[in-house]
Amino acid sequence: MKSSGHKGGFRPFEGLKALLENKSIALKEAAAASPAKSIPARTDPENDQTIFEEAMADVVRLPRNICAVQPTRASSASVSANNTESEILRQLEELVRTGKGFVVADTAEYIEGTGYQVNRTVAERLHRGEFSIQGHIDLHGLSVENAGEVFEDFFKRSIADGKRMVLVIHGRGLSSPAEPILKTNVFKWLTTGRWRKWVMAFASARLCDGGAGATYVLLRKRPATKRFKKGRK
Repeated sequence: MKSSGHKGGFRPFEGLKALLENKSIALKEAAAASPAKSIPARTDPENDQTIFEEAMADVVRLPRNICAVQPTRASSASVSANNTESEILRQLEELVRTGKGFVVADTAEYIEGTGYQVNRTVAERLHRGEFSIQGHIDLHGLSVENAGEVFEDFFKRSIADGKRMVLVIHGRGLSSPAEPILKTNVFKWLTTGRWRKWVMAFASARLCDGGAGATYVLLRKRPATKRFKKGRK
């Protein structure tokens, strides 16, 4: 049979000591000072009610609003869960306010690629900003045709000048009805265009340099003769 109430069985007087110590119960001084009344010997069952009433004569009824408040101790699991939730909320607030904590590489907009015999870690290092930017172009507001011409001229000059890392700003294409037009074409020019042999690696930029709306490109000193290996798009 299940016991109701407290865990481990019914304990009606468990909090009585705490109530007495906190003086939450008003005791009758007269009753406390007077000697205990003798209880008549039980000779007849009919006298049980009388005996009980005499024994309970000095008992003070507890008000319903007085009870012993037992200290509660939260489990380590609940404390850990609360701390985790607070930390998540703090990070979300900081993300919305400052953008800190947002990782471009964890989004579907991230792109990267590496050339022939180039380890993928080079693209990861490129995305982390381990190479300094030596030149950049902004293709915003241009048609695909005009953007292609600007892209061609920029790469021609960058290679001639011996630049190793450049930034191509193309936008995220959020207003495009389907896929981002300029970004998609930049990906194609880097992997299948005439300059692909000069591209060692490329990766979406960090937030401070345009995020998914811009691409870092690491150039070779001399062109490769093998096919380009595409990464994520």
